[in-house]
Amino acid sequence: MKGLKESITARHMAKVMKWILACMLLTLAVILLVFLVRESWVLIGILLDGASDHKSYAMIEAIIIWFLYFEFIALIGKYFESGFHFPLRYFIYIGITAIVRLIIVDHEKPMATLIYSVAILVLLGALYIANTGLLKRI
Repeated sequence: MKGLKESITARHMAKVMKWILACMLLTLAVILLVFLVRESWVLIGILLDGASDHKSYAMIEAIIIWFLYFEFIALIGKYFESGFHFPLRYFIYIGITAIVRLIIVDHEKPMATLIYSVAILVLLGALYIANTGLLKRI
């Protein structure tokens, strides 16, 4: 009888913790949506601004930041769609996008750019493995 009661308590605690996690993720999604809207306004401001020397870099950086916010929001959506699991490939997409942004923003050192490019290649290999079924869920 004691084992059954502990099992019920453990299941109840897991449900409570899952509910708290869901609430926190929804709060994070709302915060990210606010930042996404703000970044959209920044992007519109760059587009409407007059010609400047650094306009293209600023626009590319704003677009990539916008995609990072979008990918994190999509990751949270996929978490709920996939039965409370984070798909691995979305983390890889976010990592690739973040490294591309880093290369665009900080491309002064050729060796660092090469290392970032190799990191993208490694992430692409991981994405291939994750999408081909070679990595199976246990």
